[in-house]
Amino acid sequence: MSGPSLKKQDAHSSIHEAALNEAKELRELYRRCLEEGDKEKALHVAEITIEHWESRTLAHAESEENGLYKEMAKENPELNELVIQLTRDHDLMRRVVEDMKKVLLNREPNEQFIRLIDGLIIVDELHNEDEMNKLLA
Repeated sequence: MSGPSLKKQDAHSSIHEAALNEAKELRELYRRCLEEGDKEKALHVAEITIEHWESRTLAHAESEENGLYKEMAKENPELNELVIQLTRDHDLMRRVVEDMKKVLLNREPNEQFIRLIDGLIIVDELHNEDEMNKLLA
């Protein structure tokens, strides 16, 4: 069973907005570190960025999949296809986070990491819009 705030559009939207704003701030901080040539700080910010996506957005996604989505589809079977699409969004975000981890293996911060963050942000924005306008409308 999902928490009551997940079914309330305003509360749910606030959860998404807060996590997304934090992700954008981390992206900007990482970009500045690259521009300033601060490799160690960039690596530290990159690690925090990955942890952010895992502990905030992807943990939230898991709770949606295990609770909200199942409940909504059970209440309204017409939502099954949408739930599959929303779950696919989560899977894409998980894959991008794994790619971010691979980029960090060489311990050389670079622009590719920014592109991955940008991709995550785009997918997350579209996903959040679909949740609000199609699932919780």
